[in-house]
Amino acid sequence: MTTYETLIHRRERELFEEALGMETGYLLDFSDRTFGDFFNDEVGVDPDATPGSRLFSGRGTSKAKRLRSFIERAQPNIVARALRALWEHREYSMIAGSGVREEKLREVFFRIVARFEGDDQAIDSSEIEAFEANETLQELVAAIRRDLDAGRPQAGLDRLHTYCMKRFASLIQKHGGGMCGENDPLHSRVGRYVRALKAERNLTEMSERIIKSSISAFEAMNDIRNNKSLAHDNQSLVSMEEARFIYDSVTALLRFLKTVDAQKFED
Repeated sequence: MTTYETLIHRRERELFEEALGMETGYLLDFSDRTFGDFFNDEVGVDPDATPGSRLFSGRGTSKAKRLRSFIERAQPNIVARALRALWEHREYSMIAGSGVREEKLREVFFRIVARFEGDDQAIDSSEIEAFEANETLQELVAAIRRDLDAGRPQAGLDRLHTYCMKRFASLIQKHGGGMCGENDPLHSRVGRYVRALKAERNLTEMSERIIKSSISAFEAMNDIRNNKSLAHDNQSLVSMEEARFIYDSVTALLRFLKTVDAQKFED
């Protein structure tokens, strides 16, 4: 029998329930009335009327217990839709926290959502982070993650490009390379960073080749940003599959650079 416990693994459950404030039987800031209104509005199911009520019964009457029952009884796509809406409500109501713990809650939560959507290969956005205390940067990161959480990676490629522009400008400064010009293209910034990194690090031949190859990759990203994203009035976007590949490639490179240049990434 498929149960809540088999659908949400033990190691994930604590974080999932912490994200939704379920530890004491509640669910976010919902009252009994607003709990019903939420599921009516978001997924078209009335928890207090037959037949919808059957999805929410069997585990108890607290809002947390009713959600656990819904998760194990409703169709997976309906569960995924409800969970995405719950996270949006959490952010809109300013219940969300910040810092490392919040990042972990988000990562686990959307891994579970992806499982209900039949795609357990959610894009890992852990390397897309606010690396400085800057309100604009924080909103940029949040916007990228909203696109990824909504399953629309192609819609956020222009913002990913902007993020990389800011990230490499910051790294160049931390290496003592000065400020970047406003019109310096992304691949030029990456090239300057690579030169600064080589001057300070004794890189292996393989690491050096990987990093150098990234310059041409980021040059190609300029074209994607200008001609295949929402940055301009373009007629078409890259496909979802290609957008996923671009995100995976960029974040993999950032993760690699963080490994070989950890001190500057974490300053």
